Amino acid sequence: MILFDQNTSVDKLNNYLKDRLNFLNKNEALIQTEIAGKGNMNVVMRLKTNQRSFILKQSRPFVKKYPNIAAPLNRIDVEYNFYRQIGSHSFFPKILKYVPINHLLFMEDLGNCEDLTSVYKSGEVSRELIQKLTAGLQHIHQQVIPKEYPKNRILRELNHQHIFILPFKNNDFSLDNIQEGLEALAKPFKNDKVLNNKIDRAGKVYMQNGDTLLHGDYYPGSWMRVGERLYIIDPEFSFAGPKEFDLGVMAAHLILASGKNSVFNSVCMAYRDKVKVEQVQTYCGIEIIRRLIGLAQLPLERTLEQKKNLLNLAKEYILS
Repeated sequence: MILFDQNTSVDKLNNYLKDRLNFLNKNEALIQTEIAGKGNMNVVMRLKTNQRSFILKQSRPFVKKYPNIAAPLNRIDVEYNFYRQIGSHSFFPKILKYVPINHLLFMEDLGNCEDLTSVYKSGEVSRELIQKLTAGLQHIHQQVIPKEYPKNRILRELNHQHIFILPFKNNDFSLDNIQEGLEALAKPFKNDKVLNNKIDRAGKVYMQNGDTLLHGDYYPGSWMRVGERLYIIDPEFSFAGPKEFDLGVMAAHLILASGKNSVFNSVCMAYRDKVKVEQVQTYCGIEIIRRLIGLAQLPLERTLEQKKNLLNLAKEYILS
């Protein structure tokens, strides 16, 4: 496997693109490379030639941001299969080339764009944004999944640990390092047996094979804004499962951003296909709690009182 990152020389990359892949046009040459985006999971680079720019994305056998956490190399293969299944659509970047032997994906460069994590600070969750996000999600969920679509079992197991198990266990890491008083606030939720039994059951449903194509990580870090257009990226957690999971995660982040319970009903009303609302509530509540008292923290500035209200709302969702 040939590895590429920000330390790879322009000449080496240019030769690979030109001679090994025959990817460059006539008289085209690579002139510059740079890191593109945050790239928490994978190496993500912007490659600029004298004619265009495009994105290189390559996986490693670990999470790029946390090298001590193992992750399957074939997550790029899952991402490629997702985009291939989706086809050409305005919500998604175009795939330019796929090199499975090196777990490489070359994609359309969306240019000067930003993810929607700014919504955690602005709190602005408009009706138009909800409609766009649910429309993108419905397009994903309406796809017919071929039998050979990747099960993505290893990455699902990793996600299962970080969503349904680790946030609800007492461990050596003090949440007071994140915010003074958060450890005491979290304790009743971690020790609630009824709550944790419901979370455990939801986790088992998550791990079952389903018949709906999921994005698997449908939150503001996977939503990109380019002017008035919305793009959906980073589907490496994709699998066939319960559509209520994607919808619940989406609702959770919009509630965390806005602080408004009413957002949940707006999300469910905008999503025009039939769903099990109780299951959406359960996944929504779990995502809210794990983002507030788990290690996967968000750029979310909230007082302890605000977090307490959100945690109680999430508990109500899960136990309803």
